[in-house]
Amino acid sequence: MAVVGGGIAGLAAAWELTGGASGPASDTPSVIVFEAEGRLGGKIRSDAFAGLSVDTGPDAFLGRRPEAAALCTEIGLGDELVAIAASGAAVWSRGRPRALPDGVIFGVPTRLWPLARSGILGLGGTLRASLDVVLPRPPARGPIGDRAIGPLIAHKLGRSVVDALVDPLVGGIHAGGVADMSTAAVNPLLLAVAQRRASFMKSLRHAVAREVPGAPRNNHDAGDPPDAFEDHPTEATPPEDDDRGESPLFWALRGGLGSLVDRLERQLVARSVTIRTHCPIEALRSEETDGAPWVLESPDGPVPVDGIVLALPAGPAAVLLDPHDTDATTLLGGIEYASVAIVTLAYPESSAARPLTGTGMLVPRGCPPPAGVAVSGPLMVTACSYLSNKWPHLAREGEVLVRASVGHIDDERFITLSDEELTSRVVAELSVLVGLGGEPTASAVTRWPDSFPQYRVHHLLRVTGIEAAVKRLPALAVAGAAYRGLGIPACIASGRTAAHAVLDALAGTPDTAAPGP
Repeated sequence: MAVVGGGIAGLAAAWELTGGASGPASDTPSVIVFEAEGRLGGKIRSDAFAGLSVDTGPDAFLGRRPEAAALCTEIGLGDELVAIAASGAAVWSRGRPRALPDGVIFGVPTRLWPLARSGILGLGGTLRASLDVVLPRPPARGPIGDRAIGPLIAHKLGRSVVDALVDPLVGGIHAGGVADMSTAAVNPLLLAVAQRRASFMKSLRHAVAREVPGAPRNNHDAGDPPDAFEDHPTEATPPEDDDRGESPLFWALRGGLGSLVDRLERQLVARSVTIRTHCPIEALRSEETDGAPWVLESPDGPVPVDGIVLALPAGPAAVLLDPHDTDATTLLGGIEYASVAIVTLAYPESSAARPLTGTGMLVPRGCPPPAGVAVSGPLMVTACSYLSNKWPHLAREGEVLVRASVGHIDDERFITLSDEELTSRVVAELSVLVGLGGEPTASAVTRWPDSFPQYRVHHLLRVTGIEAAVKRLPALAVAGAAYRGLGIPACIASGRTAAHAVLDALAGTPDTAAPGP
């Protein structure tokens, strides 16, 4: 059995193939994990920075989805889970930072007066949003399978809400824009609420309150505090009627999320899983070799296998599947990816001109540089996360630890800058946005090219087509962020679901399970 791709989806697949929480049994298959890079984990990465282990990919996962916390517990990291220590966030609006108002859910305001008091929209935008309370707009169309998030919210609450709140929050998670982002894939609850003739804000507030405690609110970690890696807050504070006594909104790991990868690797090796890094799969052949239906062409030679989980980005998966199913290849080839970079910075606490409160700050796309920032073009920073506020294990007296995100699907200016130039640009922008003066005492740039799949309108139809196409192939399934969710819990669910699909195919069991979340 082979898992191609050593990110968290692939590692979760290998864990499930070898027995999951129950452990190996007499009929557990032999498993090989192939990873093209020199390390496992994909976008999960923890690096030494300023004497700490700091995540330079995602730094948290959503607590309302159980998959990641459950996996941590299964592999013995339950005691290492750390709850987020801060709440609330700000957005740069109308020339200064403004606190996100109470009741913002998925970037959508659900209460008028907190929105009005925040000053985020200005008079015109607030008046337009207030029409939802006194004269709610009916659905723009009848019930349909999908719509773009931006136009859907703009029809209900006005364009200002989209530009100032929804796009920075929800768009930022995908490093994309909500103008063509699939509501069905990102947050199907919004589609259902939009069909009601009552106030959209009130209906959304009540719909969320009625959800089953602990159930995921969306198909990815859209609630995470700020940057493109699961880091945008979709709620400034929980709604008043959302006190469910649940686990924390977000979890981290004391040793960094990289410790999840390290522990998984050790336990998989203990289960006799073979892990080959620096080993890209160059081709996939379908033929009977020693009774195995597949042969993987690797740098070490051909490897016959009974079944495969392809836990790869859409592009590389399409290349391997091209000789076997043109439908899958075409559909996979239509998924675009955005690139981002993370700039991590340490400052003396005295550098902060004003207290850093909450989890961080969001910056809407296309913001012109404010007075005092001598840079060309719109601001590059899309969000800044206050790591030393968020996580107790990263808080040190006299020091402020932050990280900034740059880049999205329509802005790749950072690619042409060196690490030094990019750091200088980010430091200049943060001096006004956040009020951090002087030079940082430590800095690091982490680049993530082609890392964020874009969930366009009707994305789930595309995914359904891909899944149907690969099901025609013998004992093969796909997994990863390209399909049904970007966040760590969603990717873990994807990997484990794919593993079961392959095992069921080998056992001749009809696949009756619902697709992974």
